[in-house]
Amino acid sequence: MKLRSFLSAALLLYVAVVIGQTGPNIEFQKYAHECDSTLMKLYEKRDVKGYNTLLNDFLAKYKSLPPDEQKTYANFPRGAYYNFSCAYSLINNKPLALEYLEKAIQAGYYNYPHIQEDTDLDNIRNEQKFKSLTEPLRDISDYMYILKKGAAYNLQDNRELPKFTYQKSDNPNLVLLRKSFKLDSIAGTGNEVSKIINLLHWMHNLVPHDGGSSNPDIKNAINMIAVCKRDNRGLTCRALAMALNECYLAMGFQSRFVTCFPKDSLGIDPDCHVINAVYSKTLNKWVWIDPTNDAYVMNEKGELLSIEEVRERIIGDKPLIVNPDANWNHKSSTIKENYLYNYMAKNLYMLQCVVNNEYDTETYGNGKTVTRITLLPLDYFDQGPDKNQGYNKNLNTTFIKYKTNNPALFWQAPN
Repeated sequence: MKLRSFLSAALLLYVAVVIGQTGPNIEFQKYAHECDSTLMKLYEKRDVKGYNTLLNDFLAKYKSLPPDEQKTYANFPRGAYYNFSCAYSLINNKPLALEYLEKAIQAGYYNYPHIQEDTDLDNIRNEQKFKSLTEPLRDISDYMYILKKGAAYNLQDNRELPKFTYQKSDNPNLVLLRKSFKLDSIAGTGNEVSKIINLLHWMHNLVPHDGGSSNPDIKNAINMIAVCKRDNRGLTCRALAMALNECYLAMGFQSRFVTCFPKDSLGIDPDCHVINAVYSKTLNKWVWIDPTNDAYVMNEKGELLSIEEVRERIIGDKPLIVNPDANWNHKSSTIKENYLYNYMAKNLYMLQCVVNNEYDTETYGNGKTVTRITLLPLDYFDQGPDKNQGYNKNLNTTFIKYKTNNPALFWQAPN
């Protein structure tokens, strides 16, 4: 049965909410938890009558909740509808299987790859309505398909962009960072590439990844590492990449942190991933470095690859290798198939970098200006304006954003 994993994700949501909630809605949360277990048992028995009765009872209670609370439990009805579609498909009741598949999609079930792989739906797979319901989902959740459609750039795009800058290692803050953490010793005495990788391993081992945390207001490596040590906490992928970026700058490497975005045409995916691009003078290229996963990427010859090269190889179905010791918080291995062909395939659609790479890049306030450049594929639905500028009063910071379709300008080598 293929949907157990889907509802278990919803179940984790309910448990987390129950733990964190002490208000009057605790009763509904417990009820939802019980429904999840009972519906799965009814599904496994193919008891569509009992399943339907319990589902209708849940939906009546669910629809009586305030809108914001309905959002908390949105995974449950869409998953229950989908399971119901599977159940009817298995007993070859095609009309009801298609009806509940449509309800699942209307409720927000967009997982096209899962629908295509789920053998429970084989009895309705060749129905025209099945095809008309599911084909539009490719542009929402088939990440390899979306990335390949977004392969084209425009090397003739000569819109004026500011030049990327990289703070010199003799900056007093970077000198302090280098000395405070003995970065020379950590980098070691090997070649340039070994130093880059040693610093990656050090940051990954020093500070755990915590995607659910809020980053400190003062976002420099010295402060963020101190806060993590004091509070026994981790950092988001963005903060990890920013901290490591400063360490690379302190060691004289030209380096960026790169925000990797999905296409997200429906505005339903707030997730992105942030990694580093470090320029190797010996390789004459940018190198993919991911402190969240302690990861770098190679071709079939074991040569390090850039973000640009990895994106091209995913699109072109060319071999990729992730270092075998890549991992998340030393709790799970980072496996190529999920890491590159699912998660990063989703998030390599468009890329963004700050222009001025320096100490305290995203510590806002004091009238600061932060400028970013976004690299967009030609098929992105929102190509303009070329430049956008706005002032955030609460942060006392001006934000300027440029757009380009030209990867040659975006990935220009440092001067």
